[in-house]
Amino acid sequence: MKNTIRKLSIASVGILLCTNALAKDSLTVVSWGGSFTKSQMEAYHKPFTNKTGVEIVSEDFSGGLAEIKAQVESGNITWDLVSLDKPDIVRGCAEGLLEPFDPALLLDGEDGTPAKADFVPGALHECAIASIVVSNIIAFDETRYKGKTAPSKLTDLFDLTNYPGRRSLQKQPQGNLEWALLADGVAAQDIYSTLETREGRDRAFRKLDSIKQDVVWWTTGAQPPQMLADGEVVMASAFNGRIDNAQHKEGKPFRIIWDHQIGYMNGWAIPKGSKNLKKAQDFAVFSSSTTALAEQARWIAYGPTRKSSSKLLDADLLKRLPTAPNNFQTAFMFDDEWWIDYADELNEEFNTWLAK
Repeated sequence: MKNTIRKLSIASVGILLCTNALAKDSLTVVSWGGSFTKSQMEAYHKPFTNKTGVEIVSEDFSGGLAEIKAQVESGNITWDLVSLDKPDIVRGCAEGLLEPFDPALLLDGEDGTPAKADFVPGALHECAIASIVVSNIIAFDETRYKGKTAPSKLTDLFDLTNYPGRRSLQKQPQGNLEWALLADGVAAQDIYSTLETREGRDRAFRKLDSIKQDVVWWTTGAQPPQMLADGEVVMASAFNGRIDNAQHKEGKPFRIIWDHQIGYMNGWAIPKGSKNLKKAQDFAVFSSSTTALAEQARWIAYGPTRKSSSKLLDADLLKRLPTAPNNFQTAFMFDDEWWIDYADELNEEFNTWLAK
């Protein structure tokens, strides 16, 4: 009996040691799912594991800071890196939810450009490294407009007379309020000062009211291309890379309206108190190298934040990126700092408006 107990104890210790070893050699990386996570897996996860032996456990989420905040406040940090949009990076850092990130850790560009000079303005943040420029665009299925004038500009999203049918929009105020005011004639430089006023917000919601009954709301990036493919909607706001993938990898007859695309950055942030801080930093550094960023762009058409990465991409792909000159002519960029100040109240107002 004693020998049996001893053998069981040794076995239990062995299992525990093995489990601990696995825990130390893995990172939980959280992102947006679908073709976007697929691009990260191919460009970052697999090469990083091959180089370091650290396994990547991939989890999906739908954005925001709620889960990170819950983990940090409880002290139970289960996520090691999170793919966050720039407004959430800025806000999460200000609220003490994210680890600081030292840009001195970053590798120089493979063409010899120092890291700080290689990244586009705004990509380096005290709590994160932005890796891509993403764009919110409007897309439609070309087959729905055979023999008809197809939509071509932002105002067509709000034109139910010439372009009847349901639309799909992301279920959040960011982007929708800006688009509503832009489509209503507010100049780009006046958007945020207008949204600071009661009159300006009412104007934005009135514009959204004009199509509200025809809107299907989406919460994950995979939904808009699926809604278009299923014929559930005639137009959809979407992340440009999701539509590009549907066009060029799945052969879908979709077209992107670049007019007044809303651009912003997305990158890696580490929740405050991560138990794998050093490995998480190593992953962030690896996945923001020249080659890694270029490789992700080949899997999904988001603009790499390194200038040296763009030099590795072919001309056809460069034309499809949101940062291409022809696509960027009327681009509107999110004001990340502004959304820190107004996100809570506008989220509340938006949800109240939705419920009416």
